[in-house]
Amino acid sequence: MTSNLRFQMVGEAFKKKPIDVEAPAERPCEYFGKKVFNREKMYKYLPKDVYEKMMDVMDNGAGLDRSMADAVAAGMMQWAKENGVTHYTHWFQPLTEGTAEKHDSFIEHDGKGGMIEEFSGKLLVQQEPDASSFPSGGIRSTFEARGYSAWDPTSPVFIIDDTLIIPTVFISYSGEALDYKAPLLRALKAVNTAATEVCHYFDPAVKKVTSNLGWEQEYFLVDEGLYAARPDLLLTGRTLMGHDSAKNQQMDDHYFGSIPERVAAFMRDLEIQSLELGIPVKTRHNEVAPNQFEAAPIFEDTNLAVDHNMLFMSLMKRVARKHGFRALLHEKPFAGINGSGKHNNWSLSTDTGVLLHAPGKTPEQNLRFAVFIVETLMGVWKHNGLLKASILSATNAHRLGANEAPPAIISSFLGKQVSELLDHIEKADRDDLFRIDGKQGLKMDIPEIPELLIDNTDRNRTSPFAFTGNRFEFRAVGSEANCASAMIALNTAVAEALTNFKKRVDERIAVISKRFENTEHNPVFHAIIDVLREDIKACKPIRFDGNGYSDEWKDEAQRRGLDVETSCPVIFERYLDEDSVLMFSLLGVMSRKELEARNEVKWETYTKKIQIEARVLGDLSMNHIIPVATAYQSQLLRNVERMRSIFPVEKADELSARNLKLIEEIAMRTASIETQVDELVKARKVANKIEDEHRKAIAYHDTIAPYFETIRRQIDKLELIIDDTCWPLPKYRELLFMR
Repeated sequence: MTSNLRFQMVGEAFKKKPIDVEAPAERPCEYFGKKVFNREKMYKYLPKDVYEKMMDVMDNGAGLDRSMADAVAAGMMQWAKENGVTHYTHWFQPLTEGTAEKHDSFIEHDGKGGMIEEFSGKLLVQQEPDASSFPSGGIRSTFEARGYSAWDPTSPVFIIDDTLIIPTVFISYSGEALDYKAPLLRALKAVNTAATEVCHYFDPAVKKVTSNLGWEQEYFLVDEGLYAARPDLLLTGRTLMGHDSAKNQQMDDHYFGSIPERVAAFMRDLEIQSLELGIPVKTRHNEVAPNQFEAAPIFEDTNLAVDHNMLFMSLMKRVARKHGFRALLHEKPFAGINGSGKHNNWSLSTDTGVLLHAPGKTPEQNLRFAVFIVETLMGVWKHNGLLKASILSATNAHRLGANEAPPAIISSFLGKQVSELLDHIEKADRDDLFRIDGKQGLKMDIPEIPELLIDNTDRNRTSPFAFTGNRFEFRAVGSEANCASAMIALNTAVAEALTNFKKRVDERIAVISKRFENTEHNPVFHAIIDVLREDIKACKPIRFDGNGYSDEWKDEAQRRGLDVETSCPVIFERYLDEDSVLMFSLLGVMSRKELEARNEVKWETYTKKIQIEARVLGDLSMNHIIPVATAYQSQLLRNVERMRSIFPVEKADELSARNLKLIEEIAMRTASIETQVDELVKARKVANKIEDEHRKAIAYHDTIAPYFETIRRQIDKLELIIDDTCWPLPKYRELLFMR
């Protein structure tokens, strides 16, 4: 790209005006879910008995028989045709971090030489997409192409353009999950079962426990023309070179600032389309870094929230292009400024209320609050390495611990009052802590509980897993990640902790019942307190309220026995720890075979992303930067030669001192770039010969990725000294301050 073209693109970007977005005539609450086959549509288009069965399926996990599927498909098709739909697709989430779909039309032969439109229950419930090209981690060979997608009736069908979109799971011919949704549904079932059983200690009427998720999606917007002029952004999602802009985020003037007019038009369009698709997006604002923004919805059931986030990211990219932007979801698209995360606000609720909310109306409810807080911490403590593995990737590794996001050590911040509450339960004498007054029930001596009525926690931005009032905020999740990965690990870990808690409480109840036979003592609450106090003490290493960025914390975390590993490929090994395999398999979430396959995919994906970045960096260095640097160096040499033709050599050299210095510096830096790119290519060739995906990923991490920063450092210095009119790539000041 010539310098003139670069300046032309910058000028065009500044001239762009907002696109008018025609808002619907109705208010948002009136067009919310307009394109979703939700309960309201089901009530209208399904026979009454079928509708009632569908509610039982969606609310209580009842089975779905094929005869009922035919009636549902007929109702769906009627609604879809009324909305101009001609095609349908099974929409699933393979291990590529994106979504997949294959569109088929409704048309079939009518047997008379013509065509009719049909959509049966069989087509709704199951399809057979080609599974050969999706990552499987060795579960199946490439020539074994059979895979099945199966309808998930708990996530509503919706319409995009002329297509009916059916959320599905994706499994192999032999039954192993090839996606994120299948193990997520299993994890949600496991936590529902375990949590409901624990709830019955306090309220036997509880029917089910639901895992809730509210995601906060951070993203960058850049002008589409400038994006196209940056091969690194185009091919890797981040800038592999680029010197800091003189002004970036140091003035803190972008955060929560006035939303630029062109961006506001994009946001309005995105929100309208999201609401029509049933995504309850509520919040929008400027984030900390220039051209960085955030959107967040209201809490939903975790399965639906994950689907909505995947849909929202896809929709965001589509709407951004309409408005002349490109949406960047990479966790660290620009060096020197904040990257993007996707905070996962997680909680548990029953049909009677939120389990992590206090104070309750009774001491029993307050004790229940303490139990669920502590058992969540138990799961996070025992599997802190696994939770880190669930959120780590080649892209998120750039963001974690960079003084803007949680460090790559999992810990939990509870806040002063909740910490004091747990300390009080642990240390107070049991008989002083609570007493049983006949049939009146439990009375607890925990004065801190009523104070939880106010917002009792500060916001520790360095904590990866912070309690924030009635939920935990898993802040380490990356912006382009599928939330399901973190939610599978977290919900399964909590399910295991609750299962173990109930087992030990039941055992303790039997012992206490014999000891206090024929008295008014309630053995259940005695047992709960005893086991709870054991767990409060056991999970203390995961509780940390201090500065997670400090070197002291890294040393302290290691002393506490927390996972402090920083190598992404090595951290993935936590999925195959015996504790992890045992947990996933016993709770029916994933088998050892599925875990091994997923790790193969993770290692292979890591390698490919680093490999692509290495190739792009080498290409840009040798075909863009060095030719420009050499050309500018030649200009300087010609200037020196002309000075010598006019002045005596000593005088000419004195006048050309700056140019001579620049000529020498350019020569030194281009030579360093050429040498390092050559070494990078050699290291890649060596790594590529390694057949084992695990060892290959480690080799890419250890021997190839380190070159990125050293090569970049030389290029960024060249950017500062080479004539601005010669520089071929849009600079940070241009990419980050487009309006």
